[in-house]
This record gives sequence, C-alpha cells and structure tokens, in this order.
Amino acid sequence: MAETERAILGFLQNNAQIPDSGQFSSDHNLDHDQVKDVIKRLQAFRYIDAQEITRVVTWVLTEEGKKYAAQGSPEVQLFLAVPEEGSISMVELKKKLGKSMDFAWKYAKEYKWLELENKQVSRKVQHVEDKVKRMLLEIQQGKVIDNDGINFLKGRNFIKEVKWNGFCCIKKGPNYAPERTIVSTDLTRENLQNWKELEFKEHNFNAKGAPVKAGLLHPLLKVRKQFKDIFVQMGFEEMPTNNFVESSFWNFDALFQPQQHPARDSHDTFFLKAPCTTRTLPEDYVERVKRVHESDGYGSRGYDCDWKREEANKNLLRTHTTAVSSRMLNALAQKPFVPKKYFSIDRVFRNEAVDRTHLAEFNQMEGLICDRGLTLGDLIGVLKDFFARLGMTKLLFKPAYNPYTEPSMEIISYHEKLGKWVEIGNSGMFRPEMLRPMGLPEDVQVIAWGLGLERPTMTLYGIENIRDLFGHKVDLGLIKRNPICRIGI
Repeated sequence: MAETERAILGFLQNNAQIPDSGQFSSDHNLDHDQVKDVIKRLQAFRYIDAQEITRVVTWVLTEEGKKYAAQGSPEVQLFLAVPEEGSISMVELKKKLGKSMDFAWKYAKEYKWLELENKQVSRKVQHVEDKVKRMLLEIQQGKVIDNDGINFLKGRNFIKEVKWNGFCCIKKGPNYAPERTIVSTDLTRENLQNWKELEFKEHNFNAKGAPVKAGLLHPLLKVRKQFKDIFVQMGFEEMPTNNFVESSFWNFDALFQPQQHPARDSHDTFFLKAPCTTRTLPEDYVERVKRVHESDGYGSRGYDCDWKREEANKNLLRTHTTAVSSRMLNALAQKPFVPKKYFSIDRVFRNEAVDRTHLAEFNQMEGLICDRGLTLGDLIGVLKDFFARLGMTKLLFKPAYNPYTEPSMEIISYHEKLGKWVEIGNSGMFRPEMLRPMGLPEDVQVIAWGLGLERPTMTLYGIENIRDLFGHKVDLGLIKRNPICRIGI
C-alpha cells in the first residue's frame, strides 16, 4: 500500500493528472484494486481529487448461455425433437426436454415452427436457423452484435455484462504533498497531551454517533399511545380488554345481532374447540335478550325467529371490541345511572383472507358516550372534535347499517396525500333493543364509533403492505429505523 501511495503522489508531483487508474496500474505494474483503495484513502485526506467511473467493458455468456452455445437453443432442440414426418405428443416432448420445454414451446410457437393439434405436435416448416446459438458463439469470439440481439439474450439470461470500476481525472487536492503525513485519528489522553507535536485528522463533530443499543417501540405502539392520549384528553376512561375469548352472547346476542347473521358463520369467526362453551351468563339478562330477539319489546318487533341458547353459549375469539362495550354498559345499568365516556384499543380476530390490507387479527379503537338526551347531532359533533385532533378536518357522513346501531354512519375523510375521500371508520347510536334489556333508563342514549389502528399507522409511516407492519414477516430494521411520527397534518 505504501509503495502504491508513493507512486501516485510522486507521479502527480511532475504531472498535471492521472487520466485513468486502470492504465496507470498497467504502466506501473500495480494491482488495480489496490490502486483504487489508495485513491479512496488519499481522497479522504484531500491529497487528491478524482472522479469515480463505471463502464461496461464487454458481455460474457452465463452458464446457461454456454450450455446453449454448445448444444443449441431450447427452441431449436425442441424443433429437432419433433419428427420430420408425423407428430409426437406433448408428454413425450416434456420427457425429452425437461424443464426447458415450456420456454422452448413459447418461442417455437411464436416463430410458427410447430403446431399443436389434439395434444400432438408436428412441424410447420422443415428447416430453421438457430440465431440464438449463432449470437452466443459470436459473443464468445469477441465479436460485436447489435443492441436488439444484446437485449434479447440479456432478457433470457444467456449473457451478463462485465463492468469496470475505476477512477479518472486524478489530480492534486488542496492538501497535496509528495508524501502523506501520518495523522492521529484518535483523541486519546496521550494524544491530547502532546497535541502540539501531532497532526490530527479532521473530525466532523456534527456527524451522528453510533446507534444506541436500547429498546425500541413498534410503530403500532407509538400510534396507539397517541390515540390513547387523545381519548384521555377528551375525558374518556379506558375499558378493560384483557379477554380475547368471548362468548357469542356478549359478542353478538347482547348487541342485538341476529343468530342468523353471516358474521356468526365460521367463515368470519374463529370458534373455540376447548372450552367450546361458556359456563355462566346472567340468566335474567339472557331472558330479556332472548325475548327481544324472538318477539318484541321496547318498541321493536324483534327478528321473529327462534333464539337458541346453545348458539349464545359458544366461545369464540372476539370479532370486535364492542363485546367489551356491551359488558361495560350492562355493568353500568346495575347501579344508579352516571354518565360515562369509555374507550378501548385492543386486538380483535376475524377469519378473513390475508392480503396487503387485511390480516386475520388486527387492532380496533372504539369510543362511546353514555348520557341522557344524546342525539345524532351530538355524535357528529364529537366525531368532528375527535378527528380534528387527528388532523382530519374534512369529514363526510354516509348512512350505513349495523345490527346494533340506528341510525348508523360511515365516516369518510379527505386524504390529502391520496387526493381522494376514503372511509376511516363507522359510527352510530346504540339501538333501544340493545340498551333496554340491560336496564338503562329510557332517556339514556349511547353514541359510539370505531376505526382500525393499522391503516392510520400505515399512512403515517408510508407502509403499503400490512404484513410489513404486523405479523411474522415484519422487518425488525423497520422498528430500528422508524422516525417519530405525529398524528395530524
């Protein structure tokens, strides 16, 4: 290395520049890779200035290309495997050619060399030229072929480019000297004591230090904390959500969701095998729920169908955190009424097909207010306040249907980055058929809304595939690299 360094600096002492590092290495019998390393180091110390260049020197055959240069292209091999007279079955051809059969057939069919009828292959022409083999042999011999041929062979992975990396226009830098001074790179106690006698390497004190080895929060947890802070700021209490397993009664029946509803089918719900049923339910409340489902009550005609206790007893993985809301409201109804604001953020499970925007488990956020005299206007007002704290001020409300809310509304917001309106949540007023069997006073209403946690997080962090955010395919580097995001625009 020292010899190479002296050669470069010595040459520049008497010459304006080194035009090409490759030619310099050849002229001075030096290893080019070593010359490149020395040039990079001298650049770092500003002894020289140089421009790094990359160029394609030539094309060479891949292993596959060498094989077909010797044996002929797959499509010609296929053509020769078909008898001059008569035909041969596709099954026999696949046995002869193996894996290359599909590619060979594609090109032979495109060139109209062969035809297929009743699973039998026969020739349409008697002679063909193997242009692929000819071009491969020309490249082996160092001949130049046209760009169309290069692109064709490159696309079939028969050739690869050999690149040359080096430097050009190598000339003296601001700190040039015929011989490099050895500088101190470490700020040790001894070096600082003798600083007058030493020359130190320049240090960039604005550079970032080494990453701190510490625990890091997942993006979902960061955004979850910000949503929780917003709920707390608005005076909400958090509901306990530690029971992932629920009975169908609390998950569906208490919410006035009919037992024939498609969401209760195994296609949408994960039912438990053990324990498959719940042991205890509040019997008097169950009887009131049964009555409002089967016949009438509280101004409703019900669903006019049989209500089965065995369906209500089935255990499942909760499909929404509204199951927690039904428990909390029922507990609230057992005491002298006090207005409440509740929220929850936790995991729910649905038997859905997994794709770039859906998983079988995800996080749901839910807020509800229970008070006297609430109206749809109150719901809209609270939603505007809540989403304004998220930076979403352009809202629209679209009529929707939910079994346990009436009226129901989809919440739609204008997404500035996407430039369009997108659905962000669902909302509504809980039905009397759900609230009255609990024992809540007739003048008490409940307004509620819910939305997912993953999609806002994906938007904030620019993540397009939910599997990159949540699940076993998550890149841990994402957690280390992700910045602090703030909800809002």
